[in-house]
Amino acid sequence: MQDYRDFIDEVLVNEDAIQKRVAELGAQISRDYAGEELLIVCLLRGGITFSADLTRYLTISHTLDCMSLSSYGVGHYASSGNVRVNLDLMTNIEGLNVLLVEDIVDSGRTLAHVLQMLSTREPKSLKVCVLLDKKYRREVPVEVDYVGFDVPDKYVFGYGIDIDEHYRYLRFIASADLNKYRKEP
Repeated sequence: MQDYRDFIDEVLVNEDAIQKRVAELGAQISRDYAGEELLIVCLLRGGITFSADLTRYLTISHTLDCMSLSSYGVGHYASSGNVRVNLDLMTNIEGLNVLLVEDIVDSGRTLAHVLQMLSTREPKSLKVCVLLDKKYRREVPVEVDYVGFDVPDKYVFGYGIDIDEHYRYLRFIASADLNKYRKEP
C-alpha cells in the first residue's frame, strides 16, 4: 500500500476540527430530538467512523442500524448512477424517527435513492446528517439537515472515507492528488 504522504494534496479538516464539529452536531441532534427515540442509520462503509463518533456525543436515547449501498460501477471514482442495496436494515422503521448518517454527499444520486426507498416505509421522520458536503457536484437535489463541513470538489479520503478501501483509519480528511496516486496491482 502506498504511503498517503506520497499523494496527499492538502489536509482539509484536521482531527481537532472534526471532533469539535461532531460534538456540535451531537449536541444539536440531541436538542432537536429531546424526549424522542431516534434510530441512527449508518451508511456503510464510509459512514462507520462518523456514526460511531456521533453516537458517543448524543445525549438522547437512540438505537443503531446499518445499510450498505453501492453506486460505483466500472471506472475509477465515477458513479454509475445505479444504486444497489447490498445490506438492508434489520429494523422496521415505520413510525420511527430516522437519522441517516453518511460520510459524504456529492452528486446526491445515492442519497436520493435511499431517502425515497426509506420514505416508503413510513417513518415518523427521516432526516440526513453528512460529514462532508460537496454542493458543487450536486446532480440530484437532496435535503441535508445536518452538515459537518462543506468541501471543495476534490477527491477526499480519511476519517472513514477510502481510496480503494485504504486510508479509512486516518484521523483527518485530506484531498488526494490522483496524478500521484498509484493503484496497487
